Amino acid sequence: MAKAAAVEVQAGDRSVRVSSPDRVIYEATDRTPEVTKLMVAEYFASVGDGLMRALRERPTALERWTSGVRPGMKLATGPQDKDADAFYQKRVPKGAPDYLETATITFPSGRTADEICPTEIAVPVWCAHMGTLTFHPWPVRRADVDRPDELRIDLDPQPGTTFGDAVRVAGVARELLEEKGLRGYPKTSGNRGVHIYVRIEPRWEFTDVRHAAIGFGRELAARDEGVTMNWWKEERGERIFVDFNQNNRDRTIASAYSLRPIVGAPVSTPMTWEELAGVTDPGEYNLFTVPDRVADGDPWASIDDVHHDITPLLALYEEQGSVEMNFPPDYPKMPGEPPRVQPSKKVAEHWDEDGNWIGPA
Repeated sequence: MAKAAAVEVQAGDRSVRVSSPDRVIYEATDRTPEVTKLMVAEYFASVGDGLMRALRERPTALERWTSGVRPGMKLATGPQDKDADAFYQKRVPKGAPDYLETATITFPSGRTADEICPTEIAVPVWCAHMGTLTFHPWPVRRADVDRPDELRIDLDPQPGTTFGDAVRVAGVARELLEEKGLRGYPKTSGNRGVHIYVRIEPRWEFTDVRHAAIGFGRELAARDEGVTMNWWKEERGERIFVDFNQNNRDRTIASAYSLRPIVGAPVSTPMTWEELAGVTDPGEYNLFTVPDRVADGDPWASIDDVHHDITPLLALYEEQGSVEMNFPPDYPKMPGEPPRVQPSKKVAEHWDEDGNWIGPA
């Protein structure tokens, strides 16, 4: 069969070339038709306002599935995954168009990179041409890449819990945020979880925002026994984990309106709080259904209207003793961080009854 010729997709004021338009990215299911590469590009163009609200002026890593999504395919998470089928692109790909702009970011290691910084919808559509399904924007704007303007609360269901459990906990999280004078905007993760975003004043460093997330998460766990803040998986149990480390430098979450590499082409979909409370199947929100929602209005249209003060959440962290928690394993050892010792491998005499490190320095 002859290879299909490249086609042009209208994206704002530009026409973007998409090669191999008939390549199947998602196979058909009993509820959704197959999805081609062209359909992915057209989807991003159709949700342009909402997608750009999530990406505009933000350094953004790309999750590229150049051969499409199939059961058993693997996403590379490091250089050891040489046989992976998909990968993260943290630097501008070769062949980028001249209208694509960049931002220079610094990784925890101190290395720097020029990352894609979308300023118009043609950029995400071109990224679809490059096999991108999911966008991973930093919680900063290009004007100041060291001070986040977004607090991200990631409610991550652990084995034995469900999306419904995450929705219930999200309701408790909403109450806590509102008590502290903050407005959160929820979305489905596109899988089993729920994400809540809070726009904040860009005057704190990453460590401050992380501490705000820790303070919030600990208080949430104190109010709901179905919530855990335990970093080590063996201690989490059948609870919803508040992944505070998603607020670290170079940690990102799938953006609003991103596709997820899961059968059925689900979308990480912005919701109103009332809407979220009634959702039982997040898979209903996919490439085929979400564009009609956006045509009726974006639930996150007002997210940039107010940037909040996180001092009340930092006060929670201080009231809780300002106790630092573990960082991800790829981070250098951080100030105040407890030893990175898996609980089942701890030496008992090195820890007091409250779980505090008292062993050798």
